[in-house]
Order: sequence, then C-alpha cells, then structure tokens
Amino acid sequence: MQSNIVSPGPCRCQLNTIGCLVGLWVVVATTKTRGSLDSMKAIFCEKLEGPDALVMREVAEPGPPSPIEIKVAIEARGVSFTDVLMSKGEYQVQPTLPFVIGGEGAGRVTEIGSDVNNIAVGDAVLVGAGCVEQVVVEAQRATVIPEGTNLESAASFRSNYVTAFYAMQRGRLTPGETLLVHGAAGGVGLAAVDVGKLMGATVIATAGSDDKLAVVGQLGADHLINYSSGFRDEVKDLTDGKGADVIYDPVGGDVFDESMRCIAPFGRILIVGFTGGRPALAKTNHLLIKDAELIGFTIGGLARNDPVWARRNQEVLMQWLASGRIHPYISHRLPLERTAEALNLITNRKVIGKAIIIND
Repeated sequence: MQSNIVSPGPCRCQLNTIGCLVGLWVVVATTKTRGSLDSMKAIFCEKLEGPDALVMREVAEPGPPSPIEIKVAIEARGVSFTDVLMSKGEYQVQPTLPFVIGGEGAGRVTEIGSDVNNIAVGDAVLVGAGCVEQVVVEAQRATVIPEGTNLESAASFRSNYVTAFYAMQRGRLTPGETLLVHGAAGGVGLAAVDVGKLMGATVIATAGSDDKLAVVGQLGADHLINYSSGFRDEVKDLTDGKGADVIYDPVGGDVFDESMRCIAPFGRILIVGFTGGRPALAKTNHLLIKDAELIGFTIGGLARNDPVWARRNQEVLMQWLASGRIHPYISHRLPLERTAEALNLITNRKVIGKAIIIND
C-alpha cells in the first residue's frame, strides 16, 4: 500500500490536512507524494474490525515543512479508549478508511519553516499525531514542552487531562466541594482525581478492583470505593447524607443511574463518556428535586467553539506538568508494532492511567 499520511488539522505526515474530529487529531491515508522521501512506519486501520485488524505499513516520511510548519520526530504516543472505538467504527465521528490510529504525540523538532520564530530545532513539542514516526504540523498547533519534562508523561496527558480540567471548569468545582470520580483507574478518571485534588476538592474515587484503587490512592484520592457491589450508600455515608457536589462519569449505564441517587442539592453530573457500554437515560424528576444539573461536554467542542480557551487550558496543564503539580500515570509502554496489543489491554481494562506507544 502506497500512502501519504495526513494528520491533525493541519498536520501531515506527508502532505495536506483534513482537520479535527471532535478534538481528536485524526490521521488518514492519501495518495499524493511530495519530493524524494525516505520511509517510516505507521499503524493503519484499513477495516473496522477492532484493534486486531490494525496493520503496520512502511510509508513515505513527510517532506520538508512549509514556511509556517515544523517537522517532528515522534518519540511517544498516547492511545486511549477512543482509538478502540474508532478501530471498530463505533466512535461518533469516523474518518474515511484507511486512517492512522491515534491522536496525540510528543517528540523533537527536526526542521522548521522559514516563518517559524517561536519554535527551534531540537525543541520538545506536543502535537496531534497518530501512531507514526514523523509528522509535519503548523507551528501554531504545537505546544512547546518545557525542558526537563518527560516526553512520555507529556504524550500521556493531553486527552486525559484536557478532558478532566475542562470538565471541572464546566462543573464549577470549588475548593471544599466533594467530587465523585467514577472509573477512577482509567485515563480520564485518574486525571480527574489528580486535577480535582489540585483544585481543592475532597475526592471520592470508584473503580472495579482493589488493585486499581491502590494506584488511585497514590494520587491522593481521599476515599476509595470498589463499586462492584454498589456505591450509593457509601457516598451518602461519606458526605453525611448529602451526596456528592460534582459527579464525574465516564462510565454511563448503571453507574449513571446509581449516581442520580447520591447527588447533592445543587449538584452537577458531568457526562464524560460511556465505557460501560450504553448511555443512560436521565430521570429528570431526580434532577428537579435536587435542583441538580446534567452537563455534557467534549474537548472537541471547546476547540471548535472557543479555541482561545482550549489553548489556554493546555498551556496551564503543561505548566502544571512541568512543575510536578499533576502526575500522569503510565501502566504500559509498548513499541509501535504492538499498538493493537495496547488497545486490547485498554479494552480488557488492564490499563491503569495510560498506555504509551514508544519507539523501539
């Protein structure tokens, strides 16, 4: 298969761009070439049959950057449950086949365009990049990673921490409030625990096993609940019968239904996702009685509708990462050719925090 890889808006592994899908930088294959190019590896989704159908291809590496672009050698790539869904065709927005899986990466700048003056060759940057070895992106869409910051940590935090931070903003979390985080051992859940503590909340974290909760406790959660046998009564007990002020729910389904029974007056439920397999139907009478709110959000919506806010959030998070105020947790590091294995580990709930795709 001869391919050009096109990536995050604008980002090209070889040429051109297709833009951003719901805040995720999607990489797709094209057929154009540009100049005489060496080859590189990329992980393609060519049919919507899940992670095991992914294939690694040798493709032409990107050509030189345009005046406003930079070329980046990727060293670490974050993968997530979203990538699992996209490999099956189950995500709410789907690129045209074939496309390169993944959407976030960290690496070093190897070339800069003639008009780029805020990024230098050798700088570490965070970019929208799939599971590829090199990309070309517009310089304005790259975030410089402070020197001394671990690139694997940088690659692991973009989608998870951006989601968690924006959620807390939408939920108007204030110091002293109680934050209930479901799926707390997953990527977006563990990030919410970390950000919630940083913002001064009392954090109650739920997960499906004691081993996972032990890791969540290391990030500072105040209370840990194994929700395999339910959580409503324990949340009520921990809050003197009041319930949680803010509930962060990436699970949905039965977890959401039970959350409606332990929300505090004037509480807010944040709809993060549906890893439990199904969206839930809200009983609006419960919201009415509790003067409560149900809040949906996407980081893609923020990026489209208020890019200044989105950019500011990412800069704040990068400062927190560089100063050690947030602590991305990586449970698995796998080479590029084992990307499918990484996604299967996510599917089977073996990953705590983040799985990272690294160079050999």
